[in-house]
Formats: sequence, C-alpha cells, structure tokens
Amino acid sequence: MKPRAREAGLKLSGITGKWNAITDVPGVEVGYSTVIIGEPKDYKKPGSDFARTGVTAILPRGHQRTAVFAGRADLNGNGELTGTHWIDDSGFMHGPLMITNTNSVGIVRDTTSRWMIENGYYYPLIVDGRPIEGSGYFYPAVGETWDGIMNDTNGFHINAEHVLEALGNAGTGPIEEGNVGGGTGMQCHQFKGGTGTSSRILPKEAGGYTVGALVQANHGFRPHFQMFGIDMYDEIKNCDPIINTFEPKPGTGSIVVVIATDAPVLPWQLTKMCRRIPMGIGRLGGCYENGSGDIFLAFSTANENAYTTTKSTIELLGDDMLDPIFKAVADVTEEAILNVLFAAETMVGKEQNTLYALPQDQVLEILGKHGKLRK
Repeated sequence: MKPRAREAGLKLSGITGKWNAITDVPGVEVGYSTVIIGEPKDYKKPGSDFARTGVTAILPRGHQRTAVFAGRADLNGNGELTGTHWIDDSGFMHGPLMITNTNSVGIVRDTTSRWMIENGYYYPLIVDGRPIEGSGYFYPAVGETWDGIMNDTNGFHINAEHVLEALGNAGTGPIEEGNVGGGTGMQCHQFKGGTGTSSRILPKEAGGYTVGALVQANHGFRPHFQMFGIDMYDEIKNCDPIINTFEPKPGTGSIVVVIATDAPVLPWQLTKMCRRIPMGIGRLGGCYENGSGDIFLAFSTANENAYTTTKSTIELLGDDMLDPIFKAVADVTEEAILNVLFAAETMVGKEQNTLYALPQDQVLEILGKHGKLRK
C-alpha cells in the first residue's frame, strides 16, 4: 500500500485518531462494494459488460437502529443527496448514509429502504402509545458523484447485491481509500480520485471530542490545484489525463463530504459545521466550478436517546465552544482529499480513457523544496 499523505511526510496539523479515519468516531462503521467488470476493450456502448463504480455505506451507530442529529449544506447544488427535506425539517437522519454514482441513486435508495425494513432498522409508528411493527416511514440519505469518464454510468451496473454488500461488510477500524466503493471511478483535480478519510482529536481543554470526515472526491480543475499554497499545475509533469470520449467542461464533477463527531452538537450547529467544509476543499484549489455538486452532511453520535415521540433530555455544546470543531472540520476535509490522491491508483476506463495517479515522487520533491515536509 502507498503511504497516506501524513505518512508520506506532509506537514499536516492536529492530532489524528488511531486510524485517522471517520471510524475513529465511536460507533461509526463504513462498508464498500467495489464493482469492477470487464476490460476497457469490452466497452462498446452503454450496457456493455464494463463497469468501474461502486457503493459506500456509512452507518452512524453501526448495525443498530438509530436516529442521529444531522445538518447539511451545499456550496453548489449540481448534485443529489436524497432525504434532505426530512433532515432539514426534523433535524434527524434515520439509518445509513450511502454514496454511489449519479445514475444509481434510485436503486441504492430502494435497496437501503428494503434493508432497513428487513433488519428492523427504523422506528415504527406509534399509535395510542403502542409501536406498530412493520409500519413506519423513513427517507434514506443517498449522495452521488458522476463517474462517466471511467465508468459506463448509463449502463446502470449497480444492483441490489452491491448495496447489500456495502451494508453487510460495514465495520469500524482502518478503512480502504482511493479506488474503492462509490469512489471507484472518480477523478480529483484531473488525477485519479475516489474515497478518502481523516480524523482529528480535539485537545482536552476543547472537550477532547473526535471529528472525522469521509469524502467522495470527483471534483477540481488541474490549473487550480495547489498544496500548502503552492501552485502545482506547472510543477507536476507527464500525467495529464487521456480522454478519448466526450469530456465535460474541466472541473465538472462533484464532491460529497460526510462529517461525523461525538460532540453533543445539535442540527443547526451541524449545519454550521458543514459550512466550514469548503475551507478545506479550497485549500487544495477546489470550490470554483459551477458544474460541481459540492454537497455536505454532518451528524453527531452523541445524545443517543434524543429521538422520541414524547420528550427527551439532551446535552448541548455551547456555540462558543465550536471554534476548535470548525477548524477540525476544515482540517479533516483537506487531509481526506489528500488521502484520496495519495491512495488512488492509475485507472484505464471506457474507451481507454486514463486517469493517472498523483505522482508522489514529484509531489514530495516539490513540497520539499518549499519546506512543506516534516524533517
């Protein structure tokens, strides 16, 4: 395995959790289904036996029925995240959060709904003070980014088995990055992109809380790409993408960012956290493109018994204590994207379209000249 950004020597601030992953937030589990079908020569037209795609599942409290406080925001809405109307209205997210490609949102949502029913992963309706099992409603949150450069997106190759695989193998601990799950066929600043994660542990005086991020990075324009304020476009050589098919306007794509924390924050505070995510994306030169869906959701695993049909008591962190959390949100977002770039492998997709991995040797040489590597 290639070293992650921090292990490669980049000067990144803050203390990470054990795995430097969203799974450092207690209870959070992540699962993948990575769908690789056929060789590039097999692609003839949509529906061919060719795919480079997948599904990512994030379970806020693992494989137990749950409703967590959640908030969300978008910087640019050229994308999809289902279930957000109810999240905005109720302040809760029920069930898993799933991420896939643009044309697979429907089957991922429907299969997740069925999984929730079959596994009792929802809260039944209460009638006359009595729960009615088998009766309830919920709106799974499913996000997407477009992988049409690498993948036969219009072939609709994701099926129910892939969704159930991602849900079934979700677990804690270190998680894979790069060409995995929903991020399998994605690009980032016109390098190979995908899935990445990071975490921070706040100092004790700031509460000692954990903040984690998982990103599906499919965004960015190479001429805007920078690291630590250093423009990388003219510095990195011989790894421009090869596109033999229709190519959207450069920079078109999306990034989905999911933030998790165990801090006792409420929905409006989680929304405020989401609004700090673009600071992390912007450090690397993202956030400028109208064709990108920059979509963010944050949830808290605290206040486990907050969801009720009657009355509950919750713990609230005062807004004056949010500054370290806001910084952690920007930091984990930046590092998660860097981990995408450092983990992703060169991929040849449909019609021999090729996205090259970020050349670590060149990057480390450039950063070393500017004193941005740990000694």
